[in-house]
Amino acid sequence: METELAETQNTMGFLIKAVLVGALGVAVWFVFKKSTPKPIPQFDPEEWWGLNELKGRLDNSIRPFNVKFDEEMIKDLKSRLNNHRPLTRPLEGVAFEYGFNTNEIVSWLIYWAQEYNFSEREKFLNQFPQYKTYIQGLDIHFIRVKPQVAENVEIVPLLLMHGWPGSVREFYEAIPLLTRRQPGYNFAFEVVIPSIPGYGFSQGAVRPGLGAPQVSVIFKNLMNRLGYDKFYIQGGDWGAVIAATMATIFPDVILGHHSNMLTAYMFVGAYFPSLVMPEHLVDRLYPLSSLFAYVMEEFGYMHLQATKPDTLGVSLTDSPAGLLAYILEKFSTWTKRNHKFKADGGLEFRFTKDQLIDNLMIYWSTNCITTSMRFYAENFSNRNSEYGLSDITSPVPTWALQAKDEIFYQPPSFIKTKFVNLINNTVLDDGGHFLAFELPEVFTEDVFKAVKAFKEFHKNKTEL
Repeated sequence: METELAETQNTMGFLIKAVLVGALGVAVWFVFKKSTPKPIPQFDPEEWWGLNELKGRLDNSIRPFNVKFDEEMIKDLKSRLNNHRPLTRPLEGVAFEYGFNTNEIVSWLIYWAQEYNFSEREKFLNQFPQYKTYIQGLDIHFIRVKPQVAENVEIVPLLLMHGWPGSVREFYEAIPLLTRRQPGYNFAFEVVIPSIPGYGFSQGAVRPGLGAPQVSVIFKNLMNRLGYDKFYIQGGDWGAVIAATMATIFPDVILGHHSNMLTAYMFVGAYFPSLVMPEHLVDRLYPLSSLFAYVMEEFGYMHLQATKPDTLGVSLTDSPAGLLAYILEKFSTWTKRNHKFKADGGLEFRFTKDQLIDNLMIYWSTNCITTSMRFYAENFSNRNSEYGLSDITSPVPTWALQAKDEIFYQPPSFIKTKFVNLINNTVLDDGGHFLAFELPEVFTEDVFKAVKAFKEFHKNKTEL
């Protein structure tokens, strides 16, 4: 018996040593890989994503645009909302653990069909100047708001980028704050907020290949067309990925990079988390088993959208009830993880019904859910992975804003492996994935702080 116990202990000791040696090997490989400079891939600034027969025939002017909910679309939508099939009852005692609680859907469908004021919400969505312009064959939609400030206040260009299942609607509450001079700052932002191609009012590509690197080129071309050779960027979700890509492939163009979803590698500290992050924040990332369990629970949608977006798109295009359940379920658990235990999903904890349905209307009225989901397939394609952009460091001054209930938390030690000039990492004890939408004041204050620091970074660099 003692012999067997000793053998077991020896085996366990060997396995632990093997795991530690393996972890050390991975860390060494990781550091070596990051220390080996890689060239920045070159992307065609004129790559064409529209119909080939339209090449050279599109008007590249900037045209005013207004959101329009036409009567025929509204009538059809109300008919679908009022005539949905009976929904399957949820299991006893279940809230949002199995997805959207079907006992709660009917009240949302009734509100959308009978109480959501389409004409008033249309006016609300048109409160800021909006435009369209053709870039590389696609009609690109964007909001552009210039600050009304005194002559001695500097106007700073800021490109804001949304993600999925959001839209430009996420920034509406923050726009008036960003475009106004805030106490302690002698600048205000001119904000440019484009819809990602295939989202909302921006046209989708007609052929495969348009992922974050290609959208980065389109957005750079957009800013150049608006008269900006250099500018600041901010993004969350896919907007964060596009922002990180722009900071990687256009380091001489991007003046500063603010993100509320910066990501890097997370395995280095799996065995010694306290070595890579403060102890009071360890539970946001470790143990990895808990993180992986959460990922497995929450990321099924990602696998579907990265592999079969068109199949999934059929049902969501045809059923507003299905679209509502699919999108709002993310606004529930991505705002606060424990909202899955609330019968109503906690949807009105931070949002009103009108706010969330505004976002749904941008997807429904433009019939863009399928093209928006294709963005996952393009970004996970072999073509875009082979560029190896995650292995190329960015010298652009960077600022991370990390909400308590964001999907991932990343310690500065990880972030700096890619964004070597990380100026600051703001860690919040509140907020979730849709931060500009949830906490516009907190979001705005952090963006102002970041840009002030970016300006100091460039000033000090120049003085050297």
